[in-house]
Amino acid sequence: MRQYERYLFLHLLWPTVLVTLSLTGIIWLTEVLRFIDFMLNRGLSIGDFLYLTGLMLPSLLLIIIPIALAIAVIYTYNKLTGESELIVLNAVGVSKLGLSKPMVLMAVACMLVCYALSAYLMPIANGKFRDIHSFFRDKYASMLLEENVFNNPIDGVTVFIRSRDANDILHGILLHDSRNKAQEITLLAQNGRLIQGPSGPRFVLQDGQRQQVKDGKVSWLAFHDYTLDLSFYARDVQRPREPDERSIPELFTAAGATPHEQAAMRAEGHQRLTWPLFTLALPLLSLAILFSGEFNRRGQWKRVIEASVTMILIVMLFFMLRNMVVKHPWLVPSLYILVGLTLGAGLYMLATGRALQVRRLIRGWA
Repeated sequence: MRQYERYLFLHLLWPTVLVTLSLTGIIWLTEVLRFIDFMLNRGLSIGDFLYLTGLMLPSLLLIIIPIALAIAVIYTYNKLTGESELIVLNAVGVSKLGLSKPMVLMAVACMLVCYALSAYLMPIANGKFRDIHSFFRDKYASMLLEENVFNNPIDGVTVFIRSRDANDILHGILLHDSRNKAQEITLLAQNGRLIQGPSGPRFVLQDGQRQQVKDGKVSWLAFHDYTLDLSFYARDVQRPREPDERSIPELFTAAGATPHEQAAMRAEGHQRLTWPLFTLALPLLSLAILFSGEFNRRGQWKRVIEASVTMILIVMLFFMLRNMVVKHPWLVPSLYILVGLTLGAGLYMLATGRALQVRRLIRGWA
């Protein structure tokens, strides 16, 4: 690597790392806020907290890295143009393709990282996250029941509690169990506790009434002690894996899945194949827009805006198409066409030094 290429590469490296860490940190914090209450007030250990929330990082990094690199490219090359460093390099004979070489090397390295995340790390992390999710819900089952809120821990079970004391005893309990539609029951109790049984959590209720509707008649039963086995998560033992837990080959060879599940899996598979390519395509097109025309500091802000807006529109279009592919599989080629057009436009503009005259095309169509 030549000296100026190493200089540009290092100037691009640190903004890329900084933007990636910043965006990941912001999104990660918004995702983990719901766990902070359990850690601070309800006994979730810091180790469990960090392990559970850390499993979210591969999915976040896969989405963020291409966007972060494009932002870093716009920032770095605009800064170097504003300080006349790129103008000097171009004046001494370094072509625009030569100036873009460090960006391409960085993009290829990031693209390999994204493919590693997509093909290996992300499905493993997502699988572990869901595998231990039931364990944490069992371990902190009583903590998951919020006060003065109608909680739905599983389908068919609604729980309301008025308050919880320091000994984790629940007061003012209403529980409606409609898992068996033929024998729905409603329980009212003064006090109760959620404990762990052999098959999962169970309610031990005290001083209440049991109401059941059967054959159009309502029956009441007063009780002093009553135990209801909820078995919240027994169904999770053989739970089906979600698309983001599967490897890429599994997404295209899913056997026994319904047509809708197969469509969702294939959409996930095509996303994992195409999205890492935007690690190269987005920065390349952004840099091509910045390099369109002659180097001129006075008009550079317009190119920065054009590159930023173009990047945002492409990302929005990609995820819009990805969601549509689930219902309309015939749109799958559009994902590959979009990444191909983005790469092609960037290469054309860098090779020719010309800007795609989008505004003229729009005026011509109008």
